[in-house]
Amino acid sequence: MSEKKTRPHCPICRAEVELLDQNKDFPFCSERCKSKDLGKWFGGAYLVPGRAASPEEIVEEVRRPRQND
Repeated sequence: MSEKKTRPHCPICRAEVELLDQNKDFPFCSERCKSKDLGKWFGGAYLVPGRAASPEEIVEEVRRPRQND
């Protein structure tokens, strides 16, 4: 029995996507879909769950010295 290999699909238009070594826009099918996804992030269509940080917390985080990982 031969296995049919499936390709991933673009998260925006659902078209089949060439893999990274053949597609500079991976995981998207095109620059257009990549830009459309970025626009969704900027427009607030995607949200990361959690409480909003206060302005004071943001300033404290920015000023805090970074630890070496």
